[in-house]
Amino acid sequence: MKYLYNKLVRDKIPNEINCTKGRKAVYRIMDNDEYLKELNRKLLEEAHEFIEENDIEELADVMEVIETITKLKNIKWEELRKIQNEKKNKKGSFNEKIYLEYVEEEKRNLKEEKELNKELRK
Repeated sequence: MKYLYNKLVRDKIPNEINCTKGRKAVYRIMDNDEYLKELNRKLLEEAHEFIEENDIEELADVMEVIETITKLKNIKWEELRKIQNEKKNKKGSFNEKIYLEYVEEEKRNLKEEKELNKELRK
């Protein structure tokens, strides 16, 4: 029996599989472009798992993927935190639980429409 996964897994998973009698992991090492693409998919997967379970372990998985992406893209945590703080100072945080229902405008705003129609925002 063959079970297809076709996804990025943690480094020790193939060995865990291979240590179980009757199981064999078949895998390959990705190049950096494919790796980033799969990290992005993994980030969505882990975020969905956190949303489903609201569990600290799932949140830790999200953080692990984020840390891995920062390493791959040579982003320093200090730089990331600096940008985070700049954005927080400019636009605020999410502490006040504000839920924007809609915006009324006199004229059509194509920039606003484009932003609202992004696939991940639906």
